[in-house]
This record gives sequence, structure tokens and C-alpha cells, in this order.
Amino acid sequence: MQSRTTTTVLLGVAQTLAWASSYYLPAILAGAIGKDVGASASTVFGAFSVALLISAAVGPVAGKLIDRRGGRPVLMASNVVFAAGLAALSQAQQPLHVFAAWAVMGLSMGSGLYEAAFATAVRLHGQQARRTITGITLFAGFASTVGWPLTAWLESSMGWREACLVWAGLHLVIGLPLNAMLPSAGRAARPSKDTAGEPGQQAILAPNRQHGVAVLLAFVFAAAWFISTAMAAHLPELLQGVGISLATAVGIAALVGPAQVAGRLIEFTFLSRVHPLLSARLATLAHPLGALCIGLFGSSGALAFAVLHGLGNGILTIAVGTLPLVLFGTQGYGQRQGFLMVPARIVQAGAPFLFGLALGRLGTAALWISGVLGVAACLALVGVAWDLRREGSRIRIPP
Repeated sequence: MQSRTTTTVLLGVAQTLAWASSYYLPAILAGAIGKDVGASASTVFGAFSVALLISAAVGPVAGKLIDRRGGRPVLMASNVVFAAGLAALSQAQQPLHVFAAWAVMGLSMGSGLYEAAFATAVRLHGQQARRTITGITLFAGFASTVGWPLTAWLESSMGWREACLVWAGLHLVIGLPLNAMLPSAGRAARPSKDTAGEPGQQAILAPNRQHGVAVLLAFVFAAAWFISTAMAAHLPELLQGVGISLATAVGIAALVGPAQVAGRLIEFTFLSRVHPLLSARLATLAHPLGALCIGLFGSSGALAFAVLHGLGNGILTIAVGTLPLVLFGTQGYGQRQGFLMVPARIVQAGAPFLFGLALGRLGTAALWISGVLGVAACLALVGVAWDLRREGSRIRIPP
């Protein structure tokens, strides 16, 4: 069986490529694409939102395939579809072509980003996949750090069309071979007769209680993704609203990325031995605490806000993969993960627009919306813990 370290490196590098060439692409190329095809940058972002909605629909199907056949063929196919979508985008001549290309990208995003990688790790390593999931996010946490400068350099030196073609080529010469090195489903770890009944292999909740917990988790993930996407789109503008200059606001916003990586390192080291429900609850409170800093101290609290938001967001990215593993076990993990993330992908598609409206009308008071969502997510996780204690789970649940 392939070691967890090897799986982590293979999936981590492949995920860095996948995120850099999809999720982080419009921020650099939207203006140039829109100018060439006769559309606004917001129209290009609209096409990206369509890709997110399609990825939400594809996720459960891809997860079910991973459960049945393993992640290797699904992830390899996603590299081919990524390449096809990027190549199609490079040839776009009108807005309709941009929407069509991003629709293809949506297929690959639904089958080739975190949810698929997490499901692959669980298919290979079962309950031991928690550290692998954390390691994958540590690698991919640098997707924007690598992707944005590389995309900007390619666009300035060759043009946006050529930049898309380079990313397409990287999927075929780097991403595809990396995913091909994963074990096939026949060599993946399977529960033995001796371990099939152990916690983590089977669900720790009775079937009649799983639905309610799944609904709570889906809400938590949707709230987290709304906050994360809204801040990614509007953080510099938000910080300017408390009296910070644009240059300073951009500098402070740039700290979110390193803070996310720091949060994942904290999860990988100090929090790896605690129940993920505890680390997730702490993480959901990080953004509201940061918002409170701005509310109390104004511009002086901006740095604390950015760092706290990044720390919490980094840990929650891991919780998306580890909480379903601990609560529902390994059986059917991929498909369940896909369904749990459907609401998150939907709200992610609308978050920049909706929070932008709130910011335009309320100013920095819009942080009340994201802050209340964070607190609500924490309360939902408290409800999950209470439900598990009432169930009499065999796994110790933190208070």
C-alpha cells in the first residue's frame, strides 16, 4: 500500500496546480478576457459562478465514482477535462464561448478539487487519512502564492490566451502523471474483517440521526464558504472602509494566505490529537472575533482581523474533510462529501455579489452578517456535539 506521505505529496502538488489554474485564474485574467471578447470583467466572473454551480452538481457523482473505483481514474480524468476547458477558454471569441469554457471547467472542478482529493485519501488510507487531508491543504495553501504571480507573468509576457494554454499543458505533463502514480482501487486499503466494526470504519450515529447531523454540517460548510469567498472578493474594500489606505489594505489582506497556512500547521501539529469538532468550533469563532476587533478598535484592529480570519479559514478547510470522516466513517465518504458541499458551492457562487450589496449599503457594518454566520456555524457544531453525546457515541466528544 502507498505510504501516506507519498499520497500527501502527490495529491498536494496536483491540488496546487488544480486550484491555481481554476479558482485563482479569474482574479488575474478576467479583465483581459473580458476586453478581448467584448464583455465586462463581471461577466467573466459570472461565467466562473456558473462553473461553481456545475461543480456542485458534479461533486456527488464524482464522489460516488471514487467510492466505487478509487480516486485515480477520476482525478486523471479531471486533469484531461481541466486541460480541455482551459484550451477552450484560450480560443474564446465572444462571451458565450467564455461561459461554455467555464462550464467545462465546472465539470473538472467538481471532480478534481479538494472534495475529490479528500475522498481519494480516505479511499486509500481510511480513518488514518486525517493527517493526509491536512497535508494536502498545506500544499494547496500556496496555490494563490504560486498561481497569481505565474498567471500574471504569463499574461504580461505572452497574453492571456497563451497563459491558459500553458496551464492546460501543465495539467497534462504534471497533474496527469502525478494522479496516475496513485494506487488503483484494487490496491487501495479496505477494512478487514477485524477492523470493519471499529469506530471510523462505520458511522458512529444511528441511521435515523445521520440526516440531522448532515444538515448541520452542510450549513456549517456553507457558512464557512460564504464568509471565505466574500472576504476573498471584498477584503481590501472592506478594510478601506475603516480608514485604511488602499496600499495598506492590500498589504493587510495579503496576510490572510500565510495565516491560512499557519492555521493548517497548527491543525497538523497541536490540534491533530484533539477531536475535529473542537478545532472546528474554535475555527468558526475566529472570524467573528476578528470582526469584533474591527468593531471595537477600528483600523487598529484590521491586522488582527485578517490574521484571525485566515487562521480560522485554514482550519475549516481541513474540517470539511475530517468531520465527515470522523462522524460518518469511511463507507460512502466520497458521495456524502459531494452532497455535503452542494450548499457550500451554491452560496460560494453568490457570495461576492450578495456581500458586495451589503457592503455597498451598510459599509463595514456588513461584517455583522459574516460575524453572525460564523457564530451560527459554531452553534451548529455545538448541536452536533450534543447530538453525539445523546447518542452515546463510542468516540469521546469534547464539551
